[in-house]
Amino acid sequence: MTQPPGPAEFAEHANDHHHADVSGGWLRAAVFGAMDGLVTNIALVAGVGGGGGGRQVIILTGMAGLVAGAFSMALGEFASVDTQNAAVASEVAVERDEIRRHPHAEQAELAATYQEMGLSRATAEAMASEVHANPELAVKVHAAQELGVDVDDQPSPWVAAISSFFCFAIGGVIPLVPFLLGYSSLLAALLVGAVGLFVVGALTSRFTTRGWLFSGLRQLGFGALAAGATYLVGMLIGVGIAG
Repeated sequence: MTQPPGPAEFAEHANDHHHADVSGGWLRAAVFGAMDGLVTNIALVAGVGGGGGGRQVIILTGMAGLVAGAFSMALGEFASVDTQNAAVASEVAVERDEIRRHPHAEQAELAATYQEMGLSRATAEAMASEVHANPELAVKVHAAQELGVDVDDQPSPWVAAISSFFCFAIGGVIPLVPFLLGYSSLLAALLVGAVGLFVVGALTSRFTTRGWLFSGLRQLGFGALAAGATYLVGMLIGVGIAG
């Protein structure tokens, strides 16, 4: 028989057993928003600067891109998360109806699932029977097993929208900082943007098993690719217009 844990083990477990909030809807939206804001405005600054645009033009372009991008990200996140939640609710309703109309078949299906997970037939059937004694619990368990969702823990579209809006705005303003402070150096703006990309990329490693250096350099590489492409396009268009 398994020995019950003592008070010391309980206390140690309580201190050690923590998980990051990976299902609330804010993490993906925040990371995506910050990265998108950085890459978008670094690319805009590089493209306009490569085309010969001056400080005022770059600020105007960057701020317009920041506002437009932040609203676009927020509205897109809200619509996508809300649609996903509605789709989950629809599938859960289907599962609830199936349990109501075919309770014994659904119970046998759940028992078979438990057996596939490695439980003995007797244990699997006992667990499925106890779960189906409570219809709402049965719906939640079937949703978790068949759909991979927790019906009580769906992401909030408002949290996703607000997170993406502010993180995009913060990321978008970083490469504009030198110009907003009165400088006109494109190189300085790109270097500030590069630091921002690396730092944000490194911070995301706190939520993953990847190292901070790899995460930072990966995001820096993505930004450099976008900035290089838009700088080249801006330079070619600028030369064409001047010609």
